[in-house]
Amino acid sequence: MAKKIYYFGILGLLLFEIANIYFIMPMPGSQEINSIDLAYFLYSWRWIFRIVFILMLLYGFKAAFQKSKIFSIIFLVIAIGIAYVTNYVMAADSMFHQTNNLKMSDASKNKVDTSRIIIGISYKGESRAYPIQFLGYHHQISDTIAQHPILVTYCTVCRSGRVFEPIVNGQKETFRLVGMDHFNAMFEDKTTKSWWRQATGEAIAGTLKGQSLPELQSSQMSLKKWIALNPKSLILQADKNFKTEYDSLSNYESGRRKGNLTRRDTLSWKDKSWIVGITVGNQSKAYDWNDFVKKRIIYDVINNKPIVLVLANEKKSFIALERNNKEQKFTLEGNQLNDGQNSYTFLGKSANPLINELKSIKAYQEYWHSWRTFHPLTLK
Repeated sequence: MAKKIYYFGILGLLLFEIANIYFIMPMPGSQEINSIDLAYFLYSWRWIFRIVFILMLLYGFKAAFQKSKIFSIIFLVIAIGIAYVTNYVMAADSMFHQTNNLKMSDASKNKVDTSRIIIGISYKGESRAYPIQFLGYHHQISDTIAQHPILVTYCTVCRSGRVFEPIVNGQKETFRLVGMDHFNAMFEDKTTKSWWRQATGEAIAGTLKGQSLPELQSSQMSLKKWIALNPKSLILQADKNFKTEYDSLSNYESGRRKGNLTRRDTLSWKDKSWIVGITVGNQSKAYDWNDFVKKRIIYDVINNKPIVLVLANEKKSFIALERNNKEQKFTLEGNQLNDGQNSYTFLGKSANPLINELKSIKAYQEYWHSWRTFHPLTLK
């Protein structure tokens, strides 16, 4: 009986450690099922499960060892090995580390290739740019702008960049990468251990389930375009400790990676096709990137608001703006939009102070599978 308890303990520990990582990492079938509650339960009670199985091992080890020294030791080593790999090799925060050398430089000292794509934010007169090549590895960068804390995030598997205020219940919070759900990066806050979805900023498991982090307006542009529009911007520089990791993502933003998770479908409306997603009020819509590249300017009305989507000449930088009326049309010349009566900057600022500026609207380049998952009622 004791011998059986030993091997049940081995089997239980093996299955638990595999399940504990399976539901929150991109393994076959794991990201297509709605398993977040089970995953969070297993993770939250992980030490209880481990203690129970370890006690079973200790209780039955002597009997199993006396019966078969070789088999008892082999299975024990396998269990320990699996536990080590799942917790210290395959765990998300073991694979993707945060930088402790956050270096921001102005344009005059910048060493990042200006053709690179960045996630940019302007807030209270200050601007900052974060290259996707660096963000894609780290998944998150904690920073401040105008003395205000920000959490700049990116998920390469969803191709989604978001900037949040890391404020939870009125206090600045710290997050770590814990895994993913439906292929989207998931963060755990330090205080309550709740899990937060990167694409929406919503807590999806834990005591804070249902709460959301405030999102700040951000833009995706080439660094060259961003600097032209924000000449005093600070730019995140490479951390030399992660050169190999950054180099591995050098072809990500151009869509030339071959891996199944981060490749690009060049045809439209496939899982890994690029789209631009916009939400106005309670209505969301996706625009095919291929069509966007051909047209360069797309007019639409979302939730009764006339909008315009504009792509710059280099076919990397884009902006979504709310038009003054449904009839307003534009031509794009350099960084200027012209409607025949007035000109606006690429960011929508009016040249004529008597005419309202064009309000910026949150817009994201994203994989189609990601946008439709988190915006199930989206139009296209």
